[in-house]
Amino acid sequence: MSPEQLLAARTGREGVYLPSNRLGLYLALRHWCTPGQRLLMSPISADEILFLVLAAGLIPVIAPISILDGNIEMTRVMLGSVDAVLTTNLYGLPDDVYAMAGLVVIEDAAHAAETSIGGRPIGSFGVAGVFSMSKHAGAGAGGVLVVDGAADRRELERERDLLLQPGALRRDLLGIATSVARRYALKYDMARPATLLARVLKLEEPREGYRIALREEELRSALAQAPSLPPLDRWVRADLHDYRSARGGVARWYQSRRLARLPEDRDRRLAGVALLAELPTVARGVLDQVDQPLFRVPLLVSDRDEAIAALARRGVPTGYLYDPPYDDYANPFVEPSQDRAAARWWAQHVLPIDPLYAHRALPVVGALQPAPPPGDRLIPSAA
Repeated sequence: MSPEQLLAARTGREGVYLPSNRLGLYLALRHWCTPGQRLLMSPISADEILFLVLAAGLIPVIAPISILDGNIEMTRVMLGSVDAVLTTNLYGLPDDVYAMAGLVVIEDAAHAAETSIGGRPIGSFGVAGVFSMSKHAGAGAGGVLVVDGAADRRELERERDLLLQPGALRRDLLGIATSVARRYALKYDMARPATLLARVLKLEEPREGYRIALREEELRSALAQAPSLPPLDRWVRADLHDYRSARGGVARWYQSRRLARLPEDRDRRLAGVALLAELPTVARGVLDQVDQPLFRVPLLVSDRDEAIAALARRGVPTGYLYDPPYDDYANPFVEPSQDRAAARWWAQHVLPIDPLYAHRALPVVGALQPAPPPGDRLIPSAA
């Protein structure tokens, strides 16, 4: 089965194949939203997601987040003030989609390929769900947009084709080789030399801390052409410069193979979640999701930078850190949250651990101290 068929079977929807999750998010935003509309989104997500929203001509309205799981805290949102919402499902922890009823909901399922709510998979709730094959499946690239109805699928395929750039077999083979190398480097405890090699080969975008350089004046100039994606390529393509390049049969075969093998890792992933959930540093939202094969398990620790260095020495790389929050990182381009304290605290202290390598990480993370308390006003009262 093709990637789109596999995810269509999981969600019960129509699937649109994509070269990347990020292209799918842009297509969904343009298809269901109108330029100038206000889009509610979490401040804790990947750099390129914010630029996709801006490229679509939308106003990013930054939401308050819950310190329990890092997702949007819907009880503190004025739903009448926004037109649509983009979920994050951070590290696989599900957003409160039922509280979003009445809004246009676009689900970013990149971290949530195997997450469900009440037995119903993420990606089947909103008008669209967008999956990534570079996360859980470890395929290096590829994405699938799932929707209800063949009419929307056909229209999105046409819109996709207008944005695609020519692909190349050589590029596909290089992408597969890189994906395989990364997977085996982690499996055989060679992550440190692999990371150094990636930097030498410039496979990772230069960053200012954990975010790519904003280049504010250049960004303003590019946004004068919104809604349009190509002017924002410089920002959206971070760490995946061929995010709009068409993929050939070999790449799609490899992605299908990696996606079909996800169930083989499920028990290992669940065991890692259960092990990490016993730590005093685990984010409290994980305790309600120990039956989910999470993409990462978020810990909230005191000395994160020291922990990252210690994990690297044990061959456990740490990624998917989104610090600072969007409204600190790109304040002039968003409508900031009225209360940024929880997002700042979370972004500063979260340490996401791959549950597949929980045992390798445990000698380090088992000794970490919990993050300093965020303050009484950030801690939800017991119901």
